[in-house]
Amino acid sequence: MAHQKNKNLYVVKDGNHMRGAPYQKNGLQETEDEIRQHKTKFQKRAAAGMIIAAVIGIAAFLYLYMQTYTGVRTADTYKVGNASDNSYQEFAGGVLKYSRDGIAYLNDRGEEQWNLPYQIKNPFLDVNSQSAAVADKGGNNILVFQKDGLKGEIKTTLPIEKIAVSEQGIVAAVLKNEYAPRIICYDTAGNVLVEHKTSMTGVGYPVDIAISPDGEVMQAVYLAVNGGEMTSKVCYYNFGEAGAEKIDHQVTEKEYKGSVIGSGFFINEGVSASVGDNCLTVFKGREEPKEAATIQIKGEIQSVFHSSKYIGLLLKTEGNSRYELCLYNTSGKKVLSREFGGTYKSAKISGGQIILYDGKKCSIYTRFGVHRFEGEMNNNILEIFPAFGINKYIVMDANGMEDIRLVK
Repeated sequence: MAHQKNKNLYVVKDGNHMRGAPYQKNGLQETEDEIRQHKTKFQKRAAAGMIIAAVIGIAAFLYLYMQTYTGVRTADTYKVGNASDNSYQEFAGGVLKYSRDGIAYLNDRGEEQWNLPYQIKNPFLDVNSQSAAVADKGGNNILVFQKDGLKGEIKTTLPIEKIAVSEQGIVAAVLKNEYAPRIICYDTAGNVLVEHKTSMTGVGYPVDIAISPDGEVMQAVYLAVNGGEMTSKVCYYNFGEAGAEKIDHQVTEKEYKGSVIGSGFFINEGVSASVGDNCLTVFKGREEPKEAATIQIKGEIQSVFHSSKYIGLLLKTEGNSRYELCLYNTSGKKVLSREFGGTYKSAKISGGQIILYDGKKCSIYTRFGVHRFEGEMNNNILEIFPAFGINKYIVMDANGMEDIRLVK
């Protein structure tokens, strides 16, 4: 039978019957369907491959991250002149190297970015994420730095006891003046912004000061003796609009009878804290900080340290020779507690990790309590902080700067 065609069907002789099918010009419809099917299969396979790779990567990371390492391997060593004669402080992704003769900033490869000579008899530092200040304890000189170098010099009229620097470089200083020490705030040009007089018969003797990141609020911790009893006070002074109508700009005062509070600090713009011999107090509020939580401390405080999210305490537990590492969040809730034997003179939080060290000894915990390292470095540790990469750290020691990796 001859082919019979119409617009939509074609008829084909097939044995004893006729069969009809849609007309497909040059097979284009079948080709497009096949392409879509292949593309869908490829996308599904690619997605499955990516998921498998991600799962393998996460599993490998957790395997490396959850272990406790006991050894180190040095990947690189960067020589630093007279390394053992200097002190070091982690700062802005690198390290500040300082001594009586000057201060320099090193990047994470030990390369000197700038160097400023000076003559300071007893240098000590205060640093934050943006600024650093070096002062001469008992002297009259303060220098303010940022990552790119010197920002200002301050000359005080009285001997320096304590300093605190804001992210903008505003410096608060406690100056010794017999029985009436002064607290003075300076800008980076050395101009006096605020001056506050204290006395043992008044608010008390200032034992510590801190300044908010924006430089607008200052915290001062005082110690006084009232009726033969030791009393501590934590006061806040606001130098902006909130404190303009207040006496001496004071917006908050909290008294603690029977406690000796020795340190205070800002955790971030809206949270600050004070730590005494038997309590930790968290304050909240940007303009007028208020007491938010007070935690009773059981044990002898060995170290106090903090980051922008956590407060850390290293305690000697009562009745034995063991120690406890405690970590609190900005609401005063204890989020980590670990007991261990042995002592560590230095403790810090860096890169979400808690690092304890003393001489060559080092112990590292994560914020979640994973014990990442317990062992010794190659030399006495002068400074240490996490570097980019898994299990990598930068260590300052007598050899200079070392890139090390934790190993089993």
